[in-house]
Amino acid sequence: MNAFSFYNPVKLIFGKEQLQAVKKELPQYGKKVLVVYGGGSIKKNGLYDEVITTLKEAGLEIFELAGVEPNPRISTARKGIEICKKEGIDMLLAVGGGSVIDCTKLIAVGAKYDGDAWDFVSRKAQPKDGLPFGTVLTLAATGSEMNAGSVITNEETQEKYGWGSPFSFPKFSILDPTYTLTVPKDHTIYGVVDMMSHIFEQYFHNATNTPVQDRMCEGVLKAVIETAPKLMEDLQSYEHRETILFAGTMGLNNFLQMGYNGDWATHNIEHAVSAVYDIPHAGGLAVLFPQWMRHNVKVNPARFAQMAVRVFDVDSAGKSEEEVAYEGIDRLSAFWTSLGAPTSLEYYDIDDEKIDLMVEKAMVYGEFGNFNKLKDEDVKAILQASL
Repeated sequence: MNAFSFYNPVKLIFGKEQLQAVKKELPQYGKKVLVVYGGGSIKKNGLYDEVITTLKEAGLEIFELAGVEPNPRISTARKGIEICKKEGIDMLLAVGGGSVIDCTKLIAVGAKYDGDAWDFVSRKAQPKDGLPFGTVLTLAATGSEMNAGSVITNEETQEKYGWGSPFSFPKFSILDPTYTLTVPKDHTIYGVVDMMSHIFEQYFHNATNTPVQDRMCEGVLKAVIETAPKLMEDLQSYEHRETILFAGTMGLNNFLQMGYNGDWATHNIEHAVSAVYDIPHAGGLAVLFPQWMRHNVKVNPARFAQMAVRVFDVDSAGKSEEEVAYEGIDRLSAFWTSLGAPTSLEYYDIDDEKIDLMVEKAMVYGEFGNFNKLKDEDVKAILQASL
């Protein structure tokens, strides 16, 4: 493995009835809190009222930013930043899924910056400070509750990029599986695809001697594969929700990526697709990831074959590494399909009309990918195979 240093300062608060922890965690940062949330599902399931009551009991002055989009937009983050500066906000609380948390991260650093927060997303500037914030997670998917990463869309320029900073780590995250019981089936499916994709992005790397990391990745994947179909049959199962919620956090809190750099090319391609078409992120990943795998099998057939055998129980007897690898990829695609994930971009009415534009947006910073560097022709081939 490669030399590495590890840092993750997020306090994880997991389990039933943990919301009361905000009374201890938030007041240490001040009195004024901006609560950030999405389209209103937390009001329907009662979590909004519970949060507001708890914050009032803590003696905090409450401000709100509602309406964060599934692909959070820079315009929404700018509204939050304006509130923070105008009202002298001391800290933030994100109540929702990964999109709400991602938006909150940009608001936190943007509130301490004199320029436009898009500068951070477009890599023109680096944050020097940020407001403290916590999260109350309502969707198992992105892992944003325990990392510094964020993905933001500029709807005016059709750009979507990931960014991160030491100042965009949450101070704490509250994960109560109860708050995920009302997540509808389609979003549950997308969450499973997203967390598995994060692990695959990390699994495909070029470092050597990573048996511990490999087994950790494979173990989380196996747990998700065993649990997800049961959850689809019983969306109200606390135990299954608990497993999937924890898996999503472990999938992207950097614990699985010590000692190497993952690939992340598929995420970069998907960001270009959803920047142009505004489709669900995980829906795009469900289509693109198997095609990225097929495109890259020959780079390291043994790596893909290992995944096929250990994660998808492919019998390797009498088969070449490539044959085993392709069978594993087929089983991954079939698994996601069995859950209800899309199999082609046609599902979102995407054809080849804007392929060149998507390639252009994916290639904005040049060749990308750590397992295998992709050129524009590679990206175009993966997109065409995904139609």
